[in-house]
Amino acid sequence: MEILYLDNAATSFPKPEAMLAAMVNYQQNIGGSPGRSGHGLSIDAGRIVFETRETLARLFNMEDPLRIAFTKNSTEALNIALLGLLKRGDHVITTSMEHNSVMRPLRFLQTQGVELSVIPCSPQGELDPEDIHRAFQKNTKLVVLTHASNVTGTIMPVYEIGKMTSDRGDVLLCVDAAQTAGALPIDVTKMSIDLLAFTGHKSLYGPQGTGGLYVRKGLDQKIAPLMRGGTGSRSEFEDQPDFMPDKYESGTPNAIGLAGLGAGVTFILTQTIEAIRAKEVQLTSRFLDQLKEWKDQVTTYGPNHAAKQTAVVSFSLKNITPSDAALYFEEKWGIMCRPGLHCAPAAHKTIGTFSQGTVRFSFGFFHSEKDIDNAASAVRDLIQKGNMI
Repeated sequence: MEILYLDNAATSFPKPEAMLAAMVNYQQNIGGSPGRSGHGLSIDAGRIVFETRETLARLFNMEDPLRIAFTKNSTEALNIALLGLLKRGDHVITTSMEHNSVMRPLRFLQTQGVELSVIPCSPQGELDPEDIHRAFQKNTKLVVLTHASNVTGTIMPVYEIGKMTSDRGDVLLCVDAAQTAGALPIDVTKMSIDLLAFTGHKSLYGPQGTGGLYVRKGLDQKIAPLMRGGTGSRSEFEDQPDFMPDKYESGTPNAIGLAGLGAGVTFILTQTIEAIRAKEVQLTSRFLDQLKEWKDQVTTYGPNHAAKQTAVVSFSLKNITPSDAALYFEEKWGIMCRPGLHCAPAAHKTIGTFSQGTVRFSFGFFHSEKDIDNAASAVRDLIQKGNMI
């Protein structure tokens, strides 16, 4: 049985061949530790890490590649931003569609005296920017939100919210781009993004264990590091460096992973983000159109409009639990998907699917129309089997 991988919202698969080639080349021909020695292989390693910063800066329209601090994922990046910035007495605004990588740090910060407002989204996961504006208080310091939901794919109005925070002047905008970096156009300047958290192993086509945090110029002086230690710089001092990116990059970096990430982002730039987005919209639309044939048996969640969401479709089947459905899809059709709450209980409460969750199919650039048709056929097959599973 052939495998049909439909879990790209968790981790993209397959990856571009160039990603693996870059990692193999690093291990076979370089292997040195960037910034930790003065010999040639260490310098070569450092060059690869910097080139990955430059490539990401081009993708996100960042003037200075050194504004990117590498992390192991978007969760670490968000923890640096939230725990390093917010203090007792501050007010932060977020939405009801957030992943736990946002909600858990914020719930912790509530116990430390930070005031939190969670703005309700619609049952489709959509956010009215004016609801954010109405939540502003005198002590509001930050708005943090996902660029797109990992549950419904709903794309949030980041540009409009960025204009609000920019006009206000004293409110910062932090965006969780775990689901959108590499899948949607992101311009930190035009979108007035002060902090951008991203992961490498999803739509950036890098390996697991890679990610980063963009910090707008001057803002790093207000954000404490999450950890401290060796950075390969200013080794004569026992105090943590106070400059980007070293301030947030303690410990030997995942250089081999960053080599792969750089190759993944180069693939995106070569294909163009517009072409990738266009194909994913077309595939998502094809799947949604086929599900409409069984609307009395299948409930889909989110905008149900491919242009308003990422290539993520969450659905439930009448009288069949998400876990039973996912097991059937894997055993009978070789489909790898994700049932349940997707580490986003607040989002499932918003769309009315807590506590069982949904089945989530998440498509990617490497899928074909045949793949989409097979996914739809699997759903039809399960509906026809009904309670026989």
